[in-house]
Amino acid sequence: MSKTILSGVKPTGKPHLGNYFGAMRQFMELQNENEKGTNYFFIADYHALNFVQNVSEMRKLSLDVVIDFLTIGLDPKKSVIFKQSDVQEHTELAWIFDTITTVPYLKRAHAYKDAVTKGGEEDVSAGTFTYPMLMAADILLYDTDLVPVGQDQKQHIEFTRDTAEKFNRIFGETFKLPDAYILKDVEVVPGSDGRKMSKSYNNTISLFASDEEIEKAVWSIVTDSEGEVPKNVFAIHKLIKPEGELEKIYDENKGKYKILKEILIDDLKNFIRPMRERREGIAKDLDFVNKVLEEGKQKAQAVARAKMSDVKRAIGVS
Repeated sequence: MSKTILSGVKPTGKPHLGNYFGAMRQFMELQNENEKGTNYFFIADYHALNFVQNVSEMRKLSLDVVIDFLTIGLDPKKSVIFKQSDVQEHTELAWIFDTITTVPYLKRAHAYKDAVTKGGEEDVSAGTFTYPMLMAADILLYDTDLVPVGQDQKQHIEFTRDTAEKFNRIFGETFKLPDAYILKDVEVVPGSDGRKMSKSYNNTISLFASDEEIEKAVWSIVTDSEGEVPKNVFAIHKLIKPEGELEKIYDENKGKYKILKEILIDDLKNFIRPMRERREGIAKDLDFVNKVLEEGKQKAQAVARAKMSDVKRAIGVS
């Protein structure tokens, strides 16, 4: 494969299995498949500013995402890993996009609608309202071909394509139209309550959970008492074990929910433990982590500045 791939993660807390199987695992797989292309994976700290407004927390969470990236297998020799805030062209381009985007169009965004539902329109920040334009800038700065995202973020790619098309129509051909890359089998990872795994639902299983945390999370999984196979347990279990093997296990233990949860606990421990230990090792070498960020910053800045020069010529300010 020879594509330009880009995706980002907001530093808003510990990653969970939903984050990993819904997006993060794709990062590593695409990186390794895209040997002849360019891979960008960034920490979306300016996006996170809508939620995290504490200095020490922001610094820690941002660094944690870099460590998470390295833990899951992102290789700085194969991928450009950087912080959004280190490349000022992201916010500069977002403003330019704001000037060609209407208020009714932005009101269609899921993030805005969710915020209005939760707190009312008067409590929605301008940052949340214009969130899609910053995301469009993130993507379009790098002539991105593919954006690996979860199904719930597909609309952002549609907004990005719309924005690129509108800019090109007004100012001339400048931006490439990206495509979303969604792994169909794991578009939505279920949480312990059967809903989508999400921090906001408090139904997650941490990607680097301790053995005790795994046990607590699995015992809290809601089971369907009307069926012989607990659907929520099986849905999480099949993420880490071949479905063919699971069918035999679940067939032999029909209705034995306690045993099936115990098996899931053991399998989760064996899946998570190596990653947790790897992460602990990387977290001890902060010199290496910061070197990765600095190198990523330099590479991303060079590309973003060149693109912004094209944009400024197109709009007539250079």
